[in-house]
Order: sequence, then structure tokens, then C-alpha cells
Amino acid sequence: MATLRERQLHRERALTALYEATGGDRLLGVPGRKPRNDLRVPEEDLAAACTYLTGEGLISVDWEPGNTPAMVTLTHQGILRMEAEEEERG
Repeated sequence: MATLRERQLHRERALTALYEATGGDRLLGVPGRKPRNDLRVPEEDLAAACTYLTGEGLISVDWEPGNTPAMVTLTHQGILRMEAEEEERG
């Protein structure tokens, strides 16, 4: 089981990777295997991160059997959050 800090890091990395992969376009999604492969996190930790981010209204997930993300997309709220973070960084 991941620690709290690891879970937070998985969430942030997953959201950032999705934003970068889609260019902030809500109409584009990524296959669930892409963030799993890119981030190199255990499947159960990625599923937990996606579940959390979905609950926060930041992403939308189409699930495969076994709690595996099939397709992941940003929501409007997710885009706004990532754009705000991008503006903060300058």
C-alpha cells in the first residue's frame, strides 16, 4: 500500500501526464495503459489515483473489468486546474 505522500504524487503525476498528453484538449483522451506505462506506477495505485481524480471532478475514466482504466480524459475542471498551475509557474 502506498503512503499518503506517494498517493498524492501519483495523483499529481497522473493529472499532469494527462494534461500534457492531450494538450489540455477535453475532446482528446488517452488509453489507460499510457499513463500506467509512462508513470511506471503499480496498476492498483493508478486505479486509486484515477478514482480519486474522478471523485474530485478533474478527470473522466472509462473502466475495463478489474478496475483498469481503459480511456482517461480531462474534465473542464481538470483543465482549469492545470491551466491555473501553468499560469502560476509563469
